[in-house]
Amino acid sequence: MKTQRTLIAASLALACAAASAQQAPIVREAPLRAHLSFLADDLLEGRGTGQRGGDLAVRYLETQAAAIGLKPLADGTYRQSVKFQGSKLLAGSSVTFNVGGTRVQPQIGKDIVFGTGSGRADLNFDAPLVFVGYGAAAPEENWDDYKGEDMKGKILVMMVNDPQPTAEEPNRFAGKAYTYYGRWMYKYEEAVRRGAAGALLIHTTPSASYDWNVPATSFSHERFHLPGGGNQIEGWISEDQARRLFGAAGFDLDKLRADAEKRDFRPVDLKTSAHVELRSSIRQVEQFNVVGIVPGSDPKLKEQAVVYSAHWDHLGIDEGAKDGGDHIYNGAIDNASGSAALLAMAAEAVKKPAKRSQVFLWPAAEEQGMHGAATYVKNPAFPLKDTLADLNLDSMNFAGRTKDIGVAGAERSSLYESSARVAKQMGLRLAPAIPDLSGAYFRADHFQFAKAGVPAFNVGSAVFSGDGHFEFEHHHADAAASIVGFKKDYHTVKDEYHANWDLSGMVQQAQFTLNLGYELANGKTMPTWKKGDAFGQVKR
Repeated sequence: MKTQRTLIAASLALACAAASAQQAPIVREAPLRAHLSFLADDLLEGRGTGQRGGDLAVRYLETQAAAIGLKPLADGTYRQSVKFQGSKLLAGSSVTFNVGGTRVQPQIGKDIVFGTGSGRADLNFDAPLVFVGYGAAAPEENWDDYKGEDMKGKILVMMVNDPQPTAEEPNRFAGKAYTYYGRWMYKYEEAVRRGAAGALLIHTTPSASYDWNVPATSFSHERFHLPGGGNQIEGWISEDQARRLFGAAGFDLDKLRADAEKRDFRPVDLKTSAHVELRSSIRQVEQFNVVGIVPGSDPKLKEQAVVYSAHWDHLGIDEGAKDGGDHIYNGAIDNASGSAALLAMAAEAVKKPAKRSQVFLWPAAEEQGMHGAATYVKNPAFPLKDTLADLNLDSMNFAGRTKDIGVAGAERSSLYESSARVAKQMGLRLAPAIPDLSGAYFRADHFQFAKAGVPAFNVGSAVFSGDGHFEFEHHHADAAASIVGFKKDYHTVKDEYHANWDLSGMVQQAQFTLNLGYELANGKTMPTWKKGDAFGQVKR
């Protein structure tokens, strides 16, 4: 009885808080749980991009959007086409290094992982290796790792992360936090811009913020690139393999890494060549974002919109799994949780429209480089100049209600002040700010909106923090341990739905997001970037 009274009291408190937050409707747990359990079921085969499970997920989301009563896009459908190329490495592929007349062939999966972004099925070439430090060219930081040297046709070997703070410059490259220059996406993009043959990133768990299994898993699956030409080869090399390779060429890896922390660093010819043979299956793939709209109630303000987003895709089926083993990457937390939450939120939002319109967006191919979100930003349902914000949900809280809510990234804009008001109305604190050591701000779909000048952040994710910095209402130690423990299940077949999960925290997170959306959609002004923020300089 005591437990029941506690739950009733919590529900009443949640209802009162939601009512005060610009009259946002109440998110219900039952439909959220039902959507989550279905989207994470083996039946959907891990919702893989370019796989049958992905098609099933899209079909489910669009039928649910219609049943809920969301309005479709201008063409009468809930689908937005996202086209890209799929590439999967085939047997017989290899990278062999020639160091001073000695051939070194690293073991694929253990020492090196790689693929192609070029869209070409057969590649056979030789290229010299050049160490380019962090591979960053950041004018605003007065930093250039290339110093004007020609990188055409070379394979660039880079460190992950970005230049570290010093006693003299404690705030360079955002101090201990990540910047976009530290992300693998930027480094591959920069290699393409330089005309390089490709890029290999040196993996360490601290610099990447995840274990070797994450890139190893990613490169063992089919990978996807938007058309337009990418690197002939791109991948990761283990630290041990890099150390052996550098040593064989007469270089000390640690010394070169130390040199790369200085502004006067120049690219280093590693006196090593690579012979690359890539055999890949290449196919043209079309996937879909799912988009549904709650039109605004105000005749003028309805032309502006708030976007809520959560990617529907995960890693799908591993066709190479051994017989009898689990080969489905269900992606229950990442990101059936966010997709389910958006459906539960949309079901309530249609009952009570805000003054401005609300867009519910389920992007495709987030796991492949946020291609779906990038496509939406290029062709939005509402012009970007009329888009107030993107509030993204990814890898949500499955361990119970918290006393605070995470808003990392909101401090870049006035969304932080709006979040503080909503948190106060809900009886929550804003979780203490911690340095973004893993580059989380650049790893989810909201980043595509930020790059285009739209204020955006990933709302309230205890999982993304990965560090237990949230205070749970009950059984804090056990709940925090569950969140931290999920790190070992992230991007593995163990990310499965469990019927005994306490989803009250997930509902709380969804409710906060919807409340914040209503705060913005019913507000007098549009959110603005903080003075000096780089994304605030982007014209939209």
